[in-house]
Amino acid sequence: MKAVMITLDQAHYDEIVGNLSSLNIRGFTSWKEVHGRGSKTGEPHYGSHAWPSVNKAILTIVEDDRVKLLLDYLRKLDEESPNLGLRAFAWNIEDMM
Repeated sequence: MKAVMITLDQAHYDEIVGNLSSLNIRGFTSWKEVHGRGSKTGEPHYGSHAWPSVNKAILTIVEDDRVKLLLDYLRKLDEESPNLGLRAFAWNIEDMM
């Protein structure tokens, strides 16, 4: 099992959540408003007057065979709109209940 953390511009949220089911990924947790900025490029997402956009975050725990499909989908989406900001990170899950 892997945990995949997705940080995304709010504009991507509905599309990504809508496509999780088509990737056979049912469960996830999301955060409505997260702030930050990319380490290399991209505008800050602070939810402030100067930087009004905000990010959202999604955490999903998936079977190992779903990770590549999910990351490939997210890469393609990011390539279509590279200025919006979209990142994903996968970690091993040691145990769960």
